[in-house]
Amino acid sequence: MKKLKNYPTKDPVLVTCGLPYASGQMHIGHLRTYIPADVFVRLLKKMRVDVTFVCGSDTHGTPVLTAAEAAGVNPKELYTKYNQHYLDVFPRLNVAFDNYGTTDDPENIARTIQIVKELQKNGYIYPKELDSPYCDNCGRSLPDRYVRGECPHCHADARGDECDQGCGRYLEPGEILNPRCAICGSPTRTITRTHYYFKLSSFEGFLKEYLQNVDGTKIARNYALGWVNEGLKDWCITRDLDWGIKYPGDESLTLYVWVDAPIHYMSSTEEWAKKIKKPDEWKKFWLPGNGRLVHFIGQDIVYHHCLFWPSMLKGSNYNLPFAIVASGMVKIRNHNFSRSRGYVVWILDDYLDKGLDPDYLRYYMVSFTGQTRDLDFSFTSFAEKTNTELVGTLGNFVYRALHFTKKHFDSVPKGTLDSSLKGEVEKAIEVITDAVNEYELKKYTDEILRIASVGNEYFQSNQPWALVKEDKAKCGEVLFNAVALVKALAIFIEPVMPGVAETIWKQLGQKGPDIHKVFLEEALEAPKAGTKIVNPEPVISKIDDDLLESLKIVIDNRIKVAEAAQKGEPVMEEKETISFEDFKKLDLRAGKILKCEKVPKKDKLLELEVDIGSEKRTIITGLADQYKPDELLGMTALFLTNLEPKKIGGIESHGMIIAIEKGDEPGRWLPVRVDGVPPGSKAA
Repeated sequence: MKKLKNYPTKDPVLVTCGLPYASGQMHIGHLRTYIPADVFVRLLKKMRVDVTFVCGSDTHGTPVLTAAEAAGVNPKELYTKYNQHYLDVFPRLNVAFDNYGTTDDPENIARTIQIVKELQKNGYIYPKELDSPYCDNCGRSLPDRYVRGECPHCHADARGDECDQGCGRYLEPGEILNPRCAICGSPTRTITRTHYYFKLSSFEGFLKEYLQNVDGTKIARNYALGWVNEGLKDWCITRDLDWGIKYPGDESLTLYVWVDAPIHYMSSTEEWAKKIKKPDEWKKFWLPGNGRLVHFIGQDIVYHHCLFWPSMLKGSNYNLPFAIVASGMVKIRNHNFSRSRGYVVWILDDYLDKGLDPDYLRYYMVSFTGQTRDLDFSFTSFAEKTNTELVGTLGNFVYRALHFTKKHFDSVPKGTLDSSLKGEVEKAIEVITDAVNEYELKKYTDEILRIASVGNEYFQSNQPWALVKEDKAKCGEVLFNAVALVKALAIFIEPVMPGVAETIWKQLGQKGPDIHKVFLEEALEAPKAGTKIVNPEPVISKIDDDLLESLKIVIDNRIKVAEAAQKGEPVMEEKETISFEDFKKLDLRAGKILKCEKVPKKDKLLELEVDIGSEKRTIITGLADQYKPDELLGMTALFLTNLEPKKIGGIESHGMIIAIEKGDEPGRWLPVRVDGVPPGSKAA
């Protein structure tokens, strides 16, 4: 039986993405969720659907806390920095949220407490004595990510809350085998205290029925049904942490991050409703009714979104997700993306700051492989798709059609839409609609490429370069149809390549609504004869071979370092060359350390007072875990003195001590000593 189409729909649709932890910069692995979701939203708008798109930064839990401790700042300082990073970078990638908040926003704290209290009232939360890991060396209880050990299911090395390197299952506190402290590596002992549990087991019957009918991708449904059929355990929803939303009724505990993180989908919608001055508008999505909730997530968080989240919503009487769209993972050299292990491609450093067009990356992310398959990223395959498909097929047709029309007619010539080409556009609209209903965007981009190929074949077979000399009117007829196909392509590609679509739209001389507000069926409407073609230029550029080679070297070096570190081997990383003029900008001077004190409440930070000859500077360094203050006091070392001032641990630092890693002791850093040299002496 053929599946009924869900889209277009008259029901309002809310699209969300899994929240990025505000603990580090954005990398290409993030985009496996955000770009497909943004493309999907833009396609729904082209289908006249009332759609809203929300997201936000995940600011609570141990990922943010551990990153803040490592940086020597408090969690709010850290998440504020990286939340702003996301707010700045998403628009550069043409990802356009209607609202982007944080899980620390007042709206999310209030909504989380309301939902937890509702679950308490409905009898779905209960207290239980729990044996928790405690590290005597660090002197504290260890929640989830502060613990590593052996997964009880697949026996891979795992995090305390999730088998992140093996089977991907959620792990309850106390489940992990042979636990050790993730900070210092010491074996842990157990202590007993009261925690609070959500009765997930009470929702088994509901989940079996719900998961049979929920829309989205098969990997989401099938994985989740497999876990339900094995039997569900109740879910510990509290942690021994100082950072997070306090548990209502026992403020010595905080809520597990996976309680308040998905609730931000709801609170971000509330923030959006306030922003548009319709404070009750969020209810059309979240109160039971016809609103459709569509979650785009990574495969690694299926457990949370298919089991915990629907059960929490059911237990607190809110609307349930209509669709859960889980993607495959992004890998590099067949390794899962991992910042800590070095398998990473940074959005700013490795892509946008190199001058690469965000639309090329958007196309690559949705066209390289199907939604549910893993994507093994490489700059080689990225360049091949850009140069072959975008430049060679799509860009080639658009430029030839517009350039030839401009040269010989200046404006869109008179003509009648060719019935076979119109049929191809009608077929494309049908295929694109099917792709939306299947949540399979590769099918959509493949269709764009097919239409571009149809255009190239039409142009080549009709030979307008010959017709213009023999029968200009007939040549005009051919070019009218070629330009009509260019217009259709501009409409079709806008969801995946909005910047490129804007450029084509301008070259077509379109005076009506901007390309982002043009509906899908308008691809069947040919441009008006007499519309002036505006300065046709190639809309897509080939990836430069030298740039490609430099990018490959950067990634190769990063992987070498990562693999060597896993083996405990030192490695010499090849750096990108800089000019002598750039080197001369570094002001390296001898500085004598006059004072050295630990920064209060910061385990790794030391505050130095340094004499650099012309003045005394305050400089913060992260060597407190390797040196006692009196070991550095009186030392004359090399300092970088023209580094931009930066607050570290709440203290403004005006420079940086230069240290080198000891070859036979990875992670051991030695200051470059220049004892006996007068403070202020310059290095050359």
